[in-house]
Amino acid sequence: MAASTDAFAARPMDEVKKELHERAKGNRNPFLYTIYNEVAPVIDRLESVDREDWARAFGVLAAPHEQRAAKAEGAGDSAAARREYLIAYDCHHVARYPAPNSPGKLAAYRKSQNNFHKAAHYFDPPLERVEMPFKGRAGEGTASTGLLRKPKGVSRPPLVVIWGGIDAFKEERPSDPYLRAGLATLCIDMPGVADAPLPGSENAERLWDAVFDYIASRPDLDANRVGIHGGSTGGYWATKVAHTHRERLRAAVNQGGPAHFAFRRDWIVRAQRGEYPFELAETLACAFDGSSGEEWIEYAPKLSLLTQGILEKPCAPLLCVNGVNDSVFPIADMHLLLEHGRPKAARFYPGGHMGGGNAQAVIINWLKEKLTA
Repeated sequence: MAASTDAFAARPMDEVKKELHERAKGNRNPFLYTIYNEVAPVIDRLESVDREDWARAFGVLAAPHEQRAAKAEGAGDSAAARREYLIAYDCHHVARYPAPNSPGKLAAYRKSQNNFHKAAHYFDPPLERVEMPFKGRAGEGTASTGLLRKPKGVSRPPLVVIWGGIDAFKEERPSDPYLRAGLATLCIDMPGVADAPLPGSENAERLWDAVFDYIASRPDLDANRVGIHGGSTGGYWATKVAHTHRERLRAAVNQGGPAHFAFRRDWIVRAQRGEYPFELAETLACAFDGSSGEEWIEYAPKLSLLTQGILEKPCAPLLCVNGVNDSVFPIADMHLLLEHGRPKAARFYPGGHMGGGNAQAVIINWLKEKLTA
């Protein structure tokens, strides 16, 4: 246990700050809309990643943008109001990153949602917040929340259900590129994060029963042309759902997700000092009803899709996308998927987690081909 404990010692702050600065400069998660010159001094002043200190440090950046947004709203400047609300949303989003696993971070998440929906008032096409009834077990919620958008001028469009991973929730999923391709989007939270009605577990794919049933209840959506796109840890669920719910899908995308090798102790320890800034194992544990890296090491092997026997079952058409040097989840997991079950499509890129580059364009074009054929 000593070696395990050492693996989860706090990462040196110089490493954390370097990764945060690189992400902030490129407006990469979690710095999607923030202004670098505003967040850079906050990053420099960080002495640790203490959750409450972190939430306070980034949360205070939101207030001026909230004020500007309200002023622009009053003046009828919708473009400025949208822009400022999105910046305010993202300041609170950074404040709750990577997970709302402390009181301050949870409060920041709710503030981020409030600002996001104020910004969404100006989205075109509009955004509809939906609640999908979920028949859970004792202690679980009764609904899965989704954010639905439909392309203009398309009657009963095909739909892509989109979700992220342990740190990117439904509010962070981009819809506009799909809408431009004529695809409707339903952004949801994977099990164990944000507003999901159940924690992650070996059988949390039950969540998608509610999602697909809801889609079938909407006459304005084509339930016979549905695809899914899961990113990062969410890619795990995309692969599993492609097998367990294949009859309800035309296509599925696993972008950067784990399957088997990522759940082994040696990889978990190694990934703690990879491209993820901090608390990777701890945040993964949080999504599966745990809290510590040690708990994740103990629990994670149960999630192996190989051990569960999932990979030899029939599945919907599945596209596997990642970077060959991913240090969050090993590219070996993508190779494993290609070695089992039905043939799959794949696109691997130089670089790290999720593939980067033009991966999104490739994914959307592939989904459009599958859903409009």
